[in-house]
Amino acid sequence: MTDQHSSFSARSRESFHCVVCNHRVPLSAFGTKHRNHCPRCLWSRHLDQAPGDRRCACAEPMEPIAIEVRRGGEWAIIHRCTGCGTIRANRVAGDDQERALLALALRPIANPAFPLDDLRDPNT
Repeated sequence: MTDQHSSFSARSRESFHCVVCNHRVPLSAFGTKHRNHCPRCLWSRHLDQAPGDRRCACAEPMEPIAIEVRRGGEWAIIHRCTGCGTIRANRVAGDDQERALLALALRPIANPAFPLDDLRDPNT
């Protein structure tokens, strides 16, 4: 483990500070066993190779880029590492802010990948 991971483990027995907004984040939250993202801004840090192992050498911030809806309706946040580009899905935690989740879920509608003017009916 790197020094960065050792200091993370020592500091984070009960909480950690968000890498983006500096919010103090409790490790325990309803709906998740391995808390790894901020409930306010939804950013994470690339620390795990497998959930909860804290063995990834990257340790760069992970940007929330999308919402995944799993079978049964459970939501997960899709994160992309700003360092190595790894993409991971993380379960939504019970204390995640609804506005942040909805803003992320609605991002494709607010900023479509194509002009909405081109959605005309081709039969007209």
